Amino acid sequence: MSEPKKTQLAVIGAGPGGYAAAFHAADLGLKVTLIDLDANPGGVCLYRGCIPSKALLHCAKVLTDAREAKHWGIYFNEPTIDLFKMRASKDEVVAHMTGGLGQLVRARKIDFIRGRASFEESNTLRITKEEGGEEYLTCEHAILAAGSRPATLPQVLTESPRIMNSTAALQIESIPKTLLVVGGGYIGLELGSVYAALGSKVTVVELAPQLLPGADADLVEVLAKRMQSIFHEILLQTRMTTLEDDGEGVKVVLESTDGSKRIERFDKVLVSIGRKPNSSGLNLHATKVQVDEKGFVKVDEQRRTDDSFIFAIGDIVGEPMLAHKASHEGRVAAEVIAGGKAVFDPQAIPAVVFTDPELAWTGLTENQARKSGIPVEVAKFPWTASGRASTLHRTDGLTKILSEPGTGRILGVGIVGAGAGELIAQGTLAIEMGATAEDVQLTIHPHPTLSETVMETAELIFGHGTHVFKPTKK
Repeated sequence: MSEPKKTQLAVIGAGPGGYAAAFHAADLGLKVTLIDLDANPGGVCLYRGCIPSKALLHCAKVLTDAREAKHWGIYFNEPTIDLFKMRASKDEVVAHMTGGLGQLVRARKIDFIRGRASFEESNTLRITKEEGGEEYLTCEHAILAAGSRPATLPQVLTESPRIMNSTAALQIESIPKTLLVVGGGYIGLELGSVYAALGSKVTVVELAPQLLPGADADLVEVLAKRMQSIFHEILLQTRMTTLEDDGEGVKVVLESTDGSKRIERFDKVLVSIGRKPNSSGLNLHATKVQVDEKGFVKVDEQRRTDDSFIFAIGDIVGEPMLAHKASHEGRVAAEVIAGGKAVFDPQAIPAVVFTDPELAWTGLTENQARKSGIPVEVAKFPWTASGRASTLHRTDGLTKILSEPGTGRILGVGIVGAGAGELIAQGTLAIEMGATAEDVQLTIHPHPTLSETVMETAELIFGHGTHVFKPTKK
């Protein structure tokens, strides 16, 4: 064993959580080593997730807007799609952003090692380098930010090019005539929307009684109505029991909860049933780190594991598996390691589904309130009453606020509609600041904007609304 290198902090994984932690720790004066398999920081989110998928969703939106422009008397010829150029443009976005992060690594004098790390003991890492060979690294502390990977079905034929996970689907190698999406969560709906816009006949299969299980039904209902016009078919309360690549396509047996079965053949199948933590392969047995039955690493409010030298953040510690949550956890862990006082205790973590329309929520949902027995007052503002939504020909939207009876304190916000992902931060800020519905209704919002829908929803809590008539309570 060669003489190991030394560092104060080793960060394993350079995704949004890992690089945020490394950057903040370096800014606080720590000597930092960042370890990842990719050539630059970015992780799954930047290389194989958030960013490339949103680039493709933008392409889908352009195609959809062009087709729907006829409402305004504007007509376009059927577009010609250059998949090579589309992939190249998507890859340019990724390269630009990862290259920028690489520059920030060098500017902060962070030691970046391209390789796979595992623990020899709590303070020693073995790093198998991408270019070959091994080296050892001793550290005062480590942060696990190894992320997650797509979950798979036991019967999936992984060797078949017709069976895709989310990573493969982002490559857009071809546009299948027919595509089955297994899973009606955000990944399946987003990627299904891309392929539908490009011309695929898309069928979505979801075991739950609604798309986006867990999200409030009234918000999902608005999105589902739009999805029904985009997708060929949406099969709820249905599971895929078997599939077989027979050379002509993928033969699938679909079974509904009432016991009825049907056999279909698809050109390709996208399996999008969630993600699993990358806690295996790190040799955590050599440390005191504990994981739960699902493989998630156990941490406290400071993101410290059962091993006092090791912290963990992001997907590897559990839901919600969101990049922005990981980034905030990373900064908290770095602050604590540098000697500061910090805890990860957000009042709300926003979630966004980047479909068309977008669906977003933050804080308490109506489902959670009902299950937990938390009393809430719910106000909803339909976008049919929004001037800005009308000018966009996108009145398929809804804004809702959950407030605490008596105090009016805002507990949750949900929005479905065009640009909901940009609007939801207003709700998150209101919850974090302890704002009341009165605070929001008295905050002057610009007109005509979609942000006004938040203000007008708050008005409805008090039994009146400018653009919606609500009979006075007796």
